[in-house]
Amino acid sequence: MRPARHNPTIAILTGLFALGLCAAAPAPTGAQHEVVFTETAPLAGNAELVRRLLSPLASEQMRAALAASGKALAEQSIALEGERFTVYVPPAPGPRGYGLLVFVPPWETAHLPPDWPPVLDRVGVIYVSAARSGNSANIFGRRAPLAVIAVANIMARYPVDPEHVYIGGFSGGSRVAMRLALGYPDLFRGAILDAGSDPIGEASAPLPPRELYDRFVTDSRLVYVTGGQDIPNLEAASASLSAMARSCMFNIDADITPHAGHEIMDGSALAEALGQLDRRAPSDPARLAACRAGLDAKVAAALDQTRAQLAAGHADAARGALLALDRRYGGLAAPASVDLWRASESPGR
Repeated sequence: MRPARHNPTIAILTGLFALGLCAAAPAPTGAQHEVVFTETAPLAGNAELVRRLLSPLASEQMRAALAASGKALAEQSIALEGERFTVYVPPAPGPRGYGLLVFVPPWETAHLPPDWPPVLDRVGVIYVSAARSGNSANIFGRRAPLAVIAVANIMARYPVDPEHVYIGGFSGGSRVAMRLALGYPDLFRGAILDAGSDPIGEASAPLPPRELYDRFVTDSRLVYVTGGQDIPNLEAASASLSAMARSCMFNIDADITPHAGHEIMDGSALAEALGQLDRRAPSDPARLAACRAGLDAKVAAALDQTRAQLAAGHADAARGALLALDRRYGGLAAPASVDLWRASESPGR
């Protein structure tokens, strides 16, 4: 295991346990269905979701639209009393506490694959999944906040090792898990991406603010799991892996399950993926530093070009360039990209 490091996000969540918000009686183990959680999570608030999961210019456009309409962003989108979760807790934690796997499904039910509990028991990992969090649900309105809320509530009830909190999903749920791993690397230390992924550094998965991006490429671990006969998702995984490398994310394993199609991974594949997350070593510092310096140079050059366009009075061209910059580099170009966007829309441009 890695040495512990200070994490303000985890400190807030584990503080719930210290404050005595968990039940006085020992929390139950084994399979639990129709579980109702009671603790809200600041990290699941709408403002935080927007900051972490939208690009800076998309966030700016949302802010401007809300201001123009006289409306405000609601604090939370989830009413916990109406939500239900499936939880599986092994009989005993490891020496440093339980691991935790938050699972985002493509379906509406909070389903626990039948061959997963023996694996979870062996490695001491808690499983939690929300109902009504399938592909038909909105990522901002339901899927992302439910996953973050699940972490807060499990950590309030059980001794969880913050270095082993993971996000996972299958198919469309895996694509959501990837975005959460990217936007919440201070919460999720790794991800299992089963038969679903996107390229990061595009509109569907913008790079987060720099401090979160730095945490993602330095400390997070990803495992891609794809069936050998699931051709569309093998191609999607290849595109996603290439984009990860372009964005300096190297802490990755990619597993192909022979003869499997588009189906959820079995217990054996889950055991291997969890083991890879646990064993993953940090990126080579020199390789990572060189890659990040290259990205920073490209961002700086693009920002300089946009400033020149604005100075020459070409506001429309500048806005087009800023949108392209925002799609590719997201939070790495902010706050300069947002300042330039506002300048391009100021009177006289």
